[in-house]
Amino acid sequence: MKKVFLWWLIAGSKGGENRARIILELKKRPYNANKLAEKLSLDYKTIRHHIDVLNENQIVESTGEKYGALFFLSDEMEKNYDTFRDIWKEFKKNEE
Repeated sequence: MKKVFLWWLIAGSKGGENRARIILELKKRPYNANKLAEKLSLDYKTIRHHIDVLNENQIVESTGEKYGALFFLSDEMEKNYDTFRDIWKEFKKNEE
């Protein structure tokens, strides 16, 4: 996973902050989309959209089906989590 790609996914595209918040929560433990929506105070459809983007880009994986599917970070994302944290810190710093 390239750093440039993570920059684009988090800091260079609309919705990047919500995707980063999802990644941060999934680092702690797996969640289904409904629980993520509650935890992050976001609409369920918003969570599903961002989960789909993260899944398509191999950032998250899932187990189970439909509403009960649990999402967790992919092995590749786990390996690159420190890079993600660096990008997130820089992104948050630039927002201030």
